[in-house]
Amino acid sequence: MENFFKLKEAGTDVRTEILAGMTTFLTMAYIVVVNPAILSAAGVPFNQVFIATVVSAVVGTLIMALWANYPIAIAPGMGMNAYFVSVVATQGVTYQVVFGAVLFAGIIFLLLTFTKFRELLIKSIPAPLKFGITAGIGLFIAFLGLQMSGIVVGNPDTYVAFGDVRNPETLLAIVGLFITLILVVRNVKGALFIGMFITAVIGFFTGMLHLDGFVSAPPAPIIFDLDLGGVFTHSLYTVVFAFLLVTIFDTTGTMIGVAEQANLMKDGNLPRAKAALTADAVATTVGATLGSTPSSAYVESTSGVAVGGRTGLTTVVVAILFLITLFFSPIVAAISSLSAITAPALIIVGSYMMAGLAHIEWKEFDEAFPTFAVVLTMPLTSSIATGIAVGFILYPMLKVASGKGKEVHPILYVFGVIFVLQMIFFPGH
Repeated sequence: MENFFKLKEAGTDVRTEILAGMTTFLTMAYIVVVNPAILSAAGVPFNQVFIATVVSAVVGTLIMALWANYPIAIAPGMGMNAYFVSVVATQGVTYQVVFGAVLFAGIIFLLLTFTKFRELLIKSIPAPLKFGITAGIGLFIAFLGLQMSGIVVGNPDTYVAFGDVRNPETLLAIVGLFITLILVVRNVKGALFIGMFITAVIGFFTGMLHLDGFVSAPPAPIIFDLDLGGVFTHSLYTVVFAFLLVTIFDTTGTMIGVAEQANLMKDGNLPRAKAALTADAVATTVGATLGSTPSSAYVESTSGVAVGGRTGLTTVVVAILFLITLFFSPIVAAISSLSAITAPALIIVGSYMMAGLAHIEWKEFDEAFPTFAVVLTMPLTSSIATGIAVGFILYPMLKVASGKGKEVHPILYVFGVIFVLQMIFFPGH
């Protein structure tokens, strides 16, 4: 084991790696509950999402561990699940069609992993748009959390309004949010997971959470037909592109960030990057066939790195712990059904995703406004794809207007024209 994972070379040992794996798992275990809770709004059966979430996390994380030998865990990404629900709601398509779009995105990502186009695509997108996309998704999922909890409700006159805090579930969500925030600022490891656990306990003793058991045999996976043809019938090309683009940027950015923290970068490059990206692409394709949204590297992996995790042994431990959760489906199902428990995690994760905005040159208007437009558009249109399109149109346009057109990569002009045509001829897609 020590030789396989090269523990001595990495300056670590088995005990440290196991502790790091447990820490990483605790900080990201909320996805096992939150993902089924969100996707159920699109009509996807709980067991289907639960199994798909766990299996895609295990597959991606094990590939990362055994092939890339990195302490970076993989699981279905936040934001993409909320976007999935919005596509089903706004496009009038079945979830089977949207899973078809996810599968296409995963296959394209897998193919791009073995070409230089992936690197070219990443380099061509300016940093402000990358930060704007991440922050926009953050607002998107935070707004979803506010709606799920009842803190924000619909209003015919103002579109949205503050909810009724006397509603028991809304009050529970607010209490859970405060508890989790306190745990986060106190730097408690696994704050989101522990916050959900405490909120669930309160919900149980106040009669809002009903448990039908604790442990059971893993639920049987549900076989369903992916509607690949529906992707073409409903012209969901922008949806495929949105899934692909966000997954590429999210995964690559997170991997580099975690690798830098663990001192794994070599001369500014990530060794074994192809293996690491393959882990995410395979997890996405597997997840789509079973019933989950695109997978991504998890920034929560930094928590394991912080306690000494440096190799794939850390992520082997994470994968094993994910497998164990298969035997606790009754608890996960009960918690997923009570939005007040999961909503605080969405709101707080949304705030985490704002960090990149600190890197924006806000006094440079030709960079600031496209970023602002992306962040503004995503939550207000309930579409990550629309936010990306707006950014890709405005950025080159304002750069040309300010006399800096040569700073823009040619690929961005191509995407800009494509998105303009898409908005004119395929509005809403």
